[in-house]
Amino acid sequence: MTGHVRLGDVVDVASGQVDPREEPYCDWPHVGGDNIESGSGRLFGLRTARELSFISGKYEFGPEDVLYSKIRPALNKVALPDFKGICSADMYPLRPRSGRIERRYLAYLLQHDGFLEFAEKHSSRTNIPKINREALLSYEFPLPELPEQHRIADVLEKADSIRRKRKEAIALTEELLRSAFLEMFGDPVTNSNGWPTKTLDEIGTDFSYGTSTKCDTDQTGRAVLRIPNVVGGQIDMSELKYAHMGLDEAQRFMLLRGDLLFVRSNGNPNFIARSAVFNRAEPMLFASYLIRARFPRNSPVSSGFVHALFSADSFRRRLLKEATTTAGNYNINTTGLGRQPIMLPPAALQARYSRVEEAIWQLREKHQQCSRDAEVLFASLSERVFRGGLRHVDFS
Repeated sequence: MTGHVRLGDVVDVASGQVDPREEPYCDWPHVGGDNIESGSGRLFGLRTARELSFISGKYEFGPEDVLYSKIRPALNKVALPDFKGICSADMYPLRPRSGRIERRYLAYLLQHDGFLEFAEKHSSRTNIPKINREALLSYEFPLPELPEQHRIADVLEKADSIRRKRKEAIALTEELLRSAFLEMFGDPVTNSNGWPTKTLDEIGTDFSYGTSTKCDTDQTGRAVLRIPNVVGGQIDMSELKYAHMGLDEAQRFMLLRGDLLFVRSNGNPNFIARSAVFNRAEPMLFASYLIRARFPRNSPVSSGFVHALFSADSFRRRLLKEATTTAGNYNINTTGLGRQPIMLPPAALQARYSRVEEAIWQLREKHQQCSRDAEVLFASLSERVFRGGLRHVDFS
């Protein structure tokens, strides 16, 4: 039998903070919103309160709790810790009441689109949306009996495991690509193979900033690539926006095949100088938070090779030293990019790497399609569970 309940009827929220300078809390892992991966709930980059030198109060949690990040609910950060720890005041440690709601069921409920819509609607603040405790606990939803919750959670966990494995397969192709680069060219910072070097400016690279014309979803305008379209080393054509301008102005920002786009500003330093090669036939422009690098015809390096070089971990660590910060954003400019020294391996070796890269990208695309299918499966099951009820599903 299924009945409707409020979240506050079946969970308790941690109250009362602990001092992270005291034992045992100072040596417990600390979880903040930045330690939870959006959507998946994966925890990463954890450090203790002692390592972080925290002094302000924190909430205690345990392996029986669900961690929910109340800041920017749209980021969908929900985690199931399997250890004792402390968390920031921007987190809600939610403890399921015994016999009322299954812990995994609760976590999947909080990740469901229906709850995300509710959380965004009831968020306060303009600049940094946040859902308060009262609004959170007022959320109403259908709750089946506990055995049915266990069965549903088992089904969703299996579907969740499939989508996680698909993402892991994609990550492995990225690692394979990095390994292939290092095997063929060596470390780009130490230049262990002794290749000749020049800066990007010295080889005649033409850098340019994009258009600051306001973009919208009106497709009668000209397509403009923005920061969200430079993802995972590729041009992502989803969420395109458009700008209205004359041909003369548009020509200044028109991309050509082989142009390399860099992200020049972001709140996350790891995204600075994230890049992708533009290889599309249709005319497109690029926005002001991107930098376009165009190489001369006689360039000793290809745009694909430079993209791979800028993606190497050691090169990125050096590049980040060029970044400046303004109002919480990290920035890189054309001067910083232009003075980067790069290796100049033989063109034939670069061409060989390009063929290896293409084969790996094709493999990655297959994994990405499988990942998209797994996401659709998980979303479909979640929708049936939390909006319509899941009954008699054979997941074998």
